Amino acid sequence: MTRHMDREVGKLKKHILSLSAMVEDRVQRAVESFSTRDDKLAACIIDEDNDVDQMEVDIEEECLKLLALYQPVAIDLRFVIAVLKINNDLERIGDEAVNIAERALYLAQHEPVGIHFDFTEMTAKTQVMLRHSLDSLVSLDPALAREVGASDDEVDDLNRLIYLQVQQAMSQHPEKVEQLIHYLSISRHLERIADYATNIAEDVVYMIEGEIVRHKPEVFKTHKA
Repeated sequence: MTRHMDREVGKLKKHILSLSAMVEDRVQRAVESFSTRDDKLAACIIDEDNDVDQMEVDIEEECLKLLALYQPVAIDLRFVIAVLKINNDLERIGDEAVNIAERALYLAQHEPVGIHFDFTEMTAKTQVMLRHSLDSLVSLDPALAREVGASDDEVDDLNRLIYLQVQQAMSQHPEKVEQLIHYLSISRHLERIADYATNIAEDVVYMIEGEIVRHKPEVFKTHKA
C-alpha cells in the first residue's frame, strides 16, 4: 500500500509542477502581450485557457482518488490538501492571465492613449512572487515561501499608485476613459496574481511545517528560529 501511495504522490507532484509551469508561462506571455501591444499573442493566450482548466480538473480528481483509496496521514495528507488548494489558485492565476490578455487585446486594437503608465516594477515584482512561490513548492523551501509574503505589500502599494495615476488621467482626459479603465483592470489583475502567489506560498509553509499561517502575517513573513 505504501509503495502504491508513494507512486501516486510522486505522480501528483509531477502534475502540479506541470500546471505550475503552464500557468507561469501564461502570465509571462500575457504581460508581454500588454507591454508590446501584440494582439496575436493576446488572442493566443485567451484561446489556450481550456488547457489550464482541464488540467486543474484532472489534478483535483487525482487528489480525491488518492484520499479515498489510500487515506494518507501526516506529511502525505498535508501534501494532498496543499495540492488541492494550490491547484485551485493556479487555475485562478491562469484566469487572471487571460483577463490581462483580454485587456491587452483591446488596447492593441485601439489607438494608444498617449499617456505613460509605468507597469515595469509591478509586473516584475508580481512575476518574481509567482516564480518564488512555485520554486518554494518544487524545492520544499519555507524560507523562500516567506519571501513571497514579504513582497505582497509592495505590489499592493504599486497597485494603489497606478490607480491614482489612472484616476488623475481620467479627470484630465475624459474622452479616453474607456481605454483607461483597461489600465486599471490590468493593475488589478496583477495584484490578484500576487495575492494568489501569496496563497500558494502560505500553503507551502503549511505543507512543510504543518502550521496554518493564513491571517498571521507576523508568523508567515518571518523566519522561524
